[in-house]
Amino acid sequence: MNRRQFLGTTAAAVISGPLSVPASAQPPSTGKPATSKTRLPIGVFNPPFRSLSLDQMLDKFSSLGIEAVEIGAGGYTGTPQCPVPELVADPAKARAWKKKFDDRGIPIMALSCHANALHPDPAKGRDFAQQFRQALQLAGMLEIPTVVGFSGCPGGSPTDTTPTWVVYRWPPDHGAALAWQWKERVIPYWQETVKFAQQQGVRRIALEMHPNFVVYNPRTLLRLREAVGEEIGANCDLSHLFWQQCDAVEVIRFLGKQGAIYHAHMKDTAFFPENVARYGVLNFASSKDDHEGSEFFRAVGYGHGASLWKDVIATYMEVGYDGMLSIENEDPLLSGEVGVQRSLAVLKNVRDEILANEPNP
Repeated sequence: MNRRQFLGTTAAAVISGPLSVPASAQPPSTGKPATSKTRLPIGVFNPPFRSLSLDQMLDKFSSLGIEAVEIGAGGYTGTPQCPVPELVADPAKARAWKKKFDDRGIPIMALSCHANALHPDPAKGRDFAQQFRQALQLAGMLEIPTVVGFSGCPGGSPTDTTPTWVVYRWPPDHGAALAWQWKERVIPYWQETVKFAQQQGVRRIALEMHPNFVVYNPRTLLRLREAVGEEIGANCDLSHLFWQQCDAVEVIRFLGKQGAIYHAHMKDTAFFPENVARYGVLNFASSKDDHEGSEFFRAVGYGHGASLWKDVIATYMEVGYDGMLSIENEDPLLSGEVGVQRSLAVLKNVRDEILANEPNP
């Protein structure tokens, strides 16, 4: 199958709906002279391969053509291939661990510790905070530039024991809870954590804008960045922004112009238009068998067509993003390796089309 056939097939597979982001057939205009674009590495976030040993995983990545990796290093997405406490305790062991990746030509470009260090249960909060600090320590030891995570979400008062996600300020007690969260928990924690990251030599903390956490869209991300420093940036996972009706290209340009994109998850979202019409977007499918859900996550190309993903990659190049394009597979229909392979095919094809259209020097 040639590239034209492939792109046509991928576009036909799209589940479209009123909230799908429109995409042009051409990359966005940069308004600048045509110059050589950076070939962004396409890699993978490794949790789908957690059942493999480290060497087996690296063999698999080599066979798939993975160009870079993001490694789960604690929190909800920790992986056995990265025993963080052992590596932090033994720098020689840590260097040997990283060398296995380097020897295969698969650089580790990010460590991830998706955790809730602001959890109002004191034991859970302390444990998550410690795991995130260890991920920062390991990244600093091994000169890995980026640590990915969540902003966290506290309770709504000093006595709460479960997180409280507040996105609307009325009735007034919700507004008071939101103000308390940011003043007493969110900003103090991240001020302290940024200082610790600086001490480790880590300058890029990429927060995923995710529901159920205080940073869930570009506005809340920039609020935290302004409050605690430019060490805070985005893990620009568009799957969480599609359902909020964000325009992918606009988000990348908006955050990119501020130098605020530190990582990029490649994951798609598909909509069921009839359920969106009935129930709205705050109605995630609970499983692949939930026929009343409005949306669910898909592999790249199975929610939006290849032309949109071509625009996405072209815009990352346009704004000077210098990280990896990290495939995160949470597709309930294309699990594990299959979802990664399908995403790789879409992303590599559209990246190659962009680079093939570059003018000769």
